Amino acid sequence: MKITYYGHASLGIEVGGKYIIVDPFITGNPQAASINLSTIKADYILLTHAHPDHVLDVDAIAKNTNAVIVSNAEIASYYAKKGFNSHPMNHGGSWKFDFGKVKYVNAIHSSSFPDGSYGGNPGGFVIEGEHKNIYIAGDTALTYDMKLIPLRTKLDLAILPIGDNFTMDIEDAIIASDFVECDKVLGYHYDTFGYIEINHEEAIRKFFDKGKDLMLLPIGDSIEL
Repeated sequence: MKITYYGHASLGIEVGGKYIIVDPFITGNPQAASINLSTIKADYILLTHAHPDHVLDVDAIAKNTNAVIVSNAEIASYYAKKGFNSHPMNHGGSWKFDFGKVKYVNAIHSSSFPDGSYGGNPGGFVIEGEHKNIYIAGDTALTYDMKLIPLRTKLDLAILPIGDNFTMDIEDAIIASDFVECDKVLGYHYDTFGYIEINHEEAIRKFFDKGKDLMLLPIGDSIEL
């Protein structure tokens, strides 16, 4: 499993010979100017919620790739009405795709489209594929529901928001990693706006002091599990 960071909360995942894009917000992010949207491969687009900084480039990528959009029922329906392929899910449900198993889990946030229409309840994803399991938290507060994840899935990586203001901060993300029983963390949803700028060295040190590994990838860089 290969995971590429495209900035903010945007991720590329290669697993089982398939390409997945999560929450594409690239053309609107000056920090991601080096990423060429037209070259991105996608068999699936996973969306945690409908805010513009998570769905901005969905239409363009879906048109380029004919990818299947996977999200909650309201978001999937929104894009299906626009003529895109979609797969609706809801909290607690899972589905076996050709790259692995996906479960849609709870997140504490809000969700509405840029045009103001209802985006359903926000969520995160647990992905099990190629004998590696990851948790993509989406935009969320710290929640006790995270404790449910390791009851079913042993994680190899937790991808957690760390920018504060709109989501968890560093301290809450450390607790979240305890809740999901995963000490290997990829941080995201930070630095894009003034509200969510962080001190990188301090964040890494705080995780290290708790015996955990926080990775802050440069945009365009990848890790392999």
